[in-house]
Amino acid sequence: MAGTNSERPLLTEGPVIILVEPQMGENIGMVARAMANFGLSELRLVNPRDGWPNEKAQAAASKADHVIEGTKVFETLEHALADLNFVYATTARERDGFKPVRSPVVAADTLRARFRAGEGTGILFGRERWGLTNEEVALADEIVTFPVNPAFASLNIAQAVLLMSYEWMKSGMDDVASVPFQATEQTPSTKDQLFGLFDQLEDALDSRGYFHPAEKKSKMIDNLRAVLSRRAFSKQEISVLRGVISSLDRFTRKTPRGGRFPANAPADVKDRPDDDSSDE
Repeated sequence: MAGTNSERPLLTEGPVIILVEPQMGENIGMVARAMANFGLSELRLVNPRDGWPNEKAQAAASKADHVIEGTKVFETLEHALADLNFVYATTARERDGFKPVRSPVVAADTLRARFRAGEGTGILFGRERWGLTNEEVALADEIVTFPVNPAFASLNIAQAVLLMSYEWMKSGMDDVASVPFQATEQTPSTKDQLFGLFDQLEDALDSRGYFHPAEKKSKMIDNLRAVLSRRAFSKQEISVLRGVISSLDRFTRKTPRGGRFPANAPADVKDRPDDDSSDE
């Protein structure tokens, strides 16, 4: 799903994402993009294999420049975690120990509550090839694991960050709802507009022999109208549907092939040259 809106405020909050010894710049860039998608902004790297800054990471970030430019590099994991109050370690493998293991949903809710309380929080991700060591997991407070196929549990690091970033965003949907969002205003349709849709659609179907056999036409029309009237269309939705029908149904029984367009056909449809190939 593509597209951005520079007029809306950029969300830059939430837990720190820490990557331990990431190997590929492309993966770091995709992590940055996943973070930006869901409002996270602080990325920390522990001994990235190919050094930092990294041109491949910049390219793969796909304009998540604020994340890339703010990335911090640390020599040890202890230094990367030093200022944080609560940290999750992500792992797909069973671990021996006494740390609580949480689902992404529970972990995100916990992080959200601690964030609101003013605590510094983080999520720890391991190497692309083998993840985190037991010693590294021991530095975290709790473990978060994903519900994946046990026989194919390994996730790409960017995928893992994306899943946790999504759960983070979802845990604060009430906060997100407070961000100004201008939805297109919808005007409820009148019954007359709905009846116009009925007439146009039924005429289009009739011209193509849809109501067959003839003795069942009345019942078929009743069923069709029942389907279309199950929800309250807006005026704009009625207009969209009628525009679609006009475009698909350039010729009807009232205006046969080679004739003029119906009076209610949209102007852009009337202006198009005749093309018999679009009739079917």
